[in-house]
Amino acid sequence: MNFAQALAAQFSLQTWQTEKVIELIDEGNTIPFIARYRKEAHGSLDDQTLRELSERLEYLRGLEKRREEVRGLIDAAGALTPEVAAALDAASTLAELDDVYRPYRPKRRTRASVARERGLEPLAELLLAQKPGVDPLAEAARFVDAEKDVPTAEDALAGARDIIAESVSDDASLRKRLRVVAMAQAELVSKAAKPDEDSVYAQYYDFHQPVRQAAGHRVLAVDRGEREGFLKVSIAFDRARALPIVESVCVRGASACTEQVRMAAGDGYDRLIFPSLERELRAALTEQADEAAIKVFRTNLRQLLMQPPVKGKVAIGLDPGYRTGCKVAVVDPTGRVLDTGVIYPTHSQAKKDEAARTLRRLIERHGAQVIAIGNGTASRETELFTAQVLASLRADGRPAPSYMVVSEAGASVYSASKLAAEEFPDFDVTLRSAVSIARRLQDPLAELVKIDPKAIGVGQYQHDMPPKQLGEALGGVVEDCVNTVGVDLNTASPSLLEKVSGVSAAVSKNIVAYREENGAFRSRAELKKVPKLGPRAFEQCAGFLRVPESESVLDNTAVHPESYDAAKKLLALCGRSLGDVKSGSLGNLAADVEKLGFAKAAEQVGVGEPTLRDIVAELLRPGRDPRDELPPPLLRSDVLSMEDLRPGMELTGTVRNVIDFGAFVDIGVHQDGLVHISEITDRYIKHPSDVLKVGQQVKAVVISVDVKKQRIGLSLKQVKKITN
Repeated sequence: MNFAQALAAQFSLQTWQTEKVIELIDEGNTIPFIARYRKEAHGSLDDQTLRELSERLEYLRGLEKRREEVRGLIDAAGALTPEVAAALDAASTLAELDDVYRPYRPKRRTRASVARERGLEPLAELLLAQKPGVDPLAEAARFVDAEKDVPTAEDALAGARDIIAESVSDDASLRKRLRVVAMAQAELVSKAAKPDEDSVYAQYYDFHQPVRQAAGHRVLAVDRGEREGFLKVSIAFDRARALPIVESVCVRGASACTEQVRMAAGDGYDRLIFPSLERELRAALTEQADEAAIKVFRTNLRQLLMQPPVKGKVAIGLDPGYRTGCKVAVVDPTGRVLDTGVIYPTHSQAKKDEAARTLRRLIERHGAQVIAIGNGTASRETELFTAQVLASLRADGRPAPSYMVVSEAGASVYSASKLAAEEFPDFDVTLRSAVSIARRLQDPLAELVKIDPKAIGVGQYQHDMPPKQLGEALGGVVEDCVNTVGVDLNTASPSLLEKVSGVSAAVSKNIVAYREENGAFRSRAELKKVPKLGPRAFEQCAGFLRVPESESVLDNTAVHPESYDAAKKLLALCGRSLGDVKSGSLGNLAADVEKLGFAKAAEQVGVGEPTLRDIVAELLRPGRDPRDELPPPLLRSDVLSMEDLRPGMELTGTVRNVIDFGAFVDIGVHQDGLVHISEITDRYIKHPSDVLKVGQQVKAVVISVDVKKQRIGLSLKQVKKITN
């Protein structure tokens, strides 16, 4: 198989692009490095496309490996005819390969194999020939043999039909045709396994939908309902439509033998083909749903990780709780812990008053400017309590911080991890969680990389996904985000450093150990002194690491060291210097390069045009954080309750999660509101993510409130405006 051509066709690319991507991957380059620093080689493909290309390449190579394995197995069985070889070459999926291999695969003992042992294969062949004038019963009588356990002619015919049924079911072309027709015409059906028992799956107690239209979230829902014993799930396919297709491969003429073959074909379909087809369709639906859910999770995670940080502010993290109290942690603008404690805002009035005094004291002592409140147990009560404390500060003429409720998904996983124990050996688990919550507001990316992406909770049915597939997809998102933002070499934790292109877990620890022993890095070049960080690793990681303390301003940009000379030549060409970059006095450098012509300037400085454009952008804004270009997080100073909500109210909120059927929006009430896909916009959209993204600020109209069920319905299209 020509992988480059296959990938080019699938992704609508030029073959030279896919050839170069394959070459770069095979050389051991990481996706972030290829995306950022080899743009000329592949035509400026983005990291997401490159990652999808890499995943598809791996699949195609696995398919090719399996093709050769099957070819060898069939050849060893002495059955590799030109027709079989052609069928193997034409197979484009693993399922099609298995169809070709099915007749030659060693089988467990079946009714057909028993019939063959009893010497009935010649009778099966005679029936299949369907010659006019042949009496099946008379021919079968010749195979009656008590010693072979064939006591009657009818038993002989039954055995022959078993052989025919298995032969028909092994026909690869038939299976392919049936698979296509079933995908177009079959229905996914679910019924209640316990009709008298209510459950969250009640809407699927009498559910059916065409397979071709089955939404991924519904497939995953019925799958889970089946696993939990609430649903019975099946595929409904019209047998009357299937049988003519089955009979077309084996039924000929209208002889007495033909009727026996027709009976065998029907039995083969009912007993062998349809159960297998049903399993395949269910598996295909689940696989498609998994892929779609992982794609949604990947998109949401990327948007969550790229949320703008709240920089340069002292933050307080509150990890709410009832019995054990609310854990408090104060961290400085760099995330260093300044103070910790426990308050009891949900206990007696005396305890609540003491908690208010403690929180006020911490705010004033450390000059806290923002408060992050975890959204777990007792979050609602803690938010009300915090809003009251802030109101009292303002009433006394004191500066009061703003607050934000942040998702604490995964915080408990992190706080109980070995990593958290190494970072905070003297803190108990709950205090570590409060620190994590505070840091999530300060820098979501730096904190969330410490947590298994599956625990962050911005998807749907993530616990039902194939762990390996989900882990690889989400790990790729984390890697792309970290490298897009860049990492401060002198402040980054080992968990953040190991997500940098080319940096392994061992090397990340070596970087931190070197930093602790020798002090802050003074340049990127000093990285070469770190144990086990060789030339190849330096090439892959250097451009993504920032050294603000370096004498060379280029070390605090995304310009790769291999392009330093080009950057200096460009500055000289435009009458500028590195000093101008450092002082921010470059003027309109981009306009000057435009006058020269980017193509001509690129040729003169010795780089490609895409790289030159990246260099110009970095020189104009050294130390830039792409997240700073996004709207800041929505901080609050007061709180609403569900009882305050009324249909028609217009509120500003933050998108917390985007799923197949809508989005959940935080509107300052403990319970997020649901915007159904039909209430997002007046125009047709294929998926909510076409319009919304995690962290986006929106204006929403309340359309329904159910206090008892804790449900809030919202509409965006009734506002007619979405804030980007």
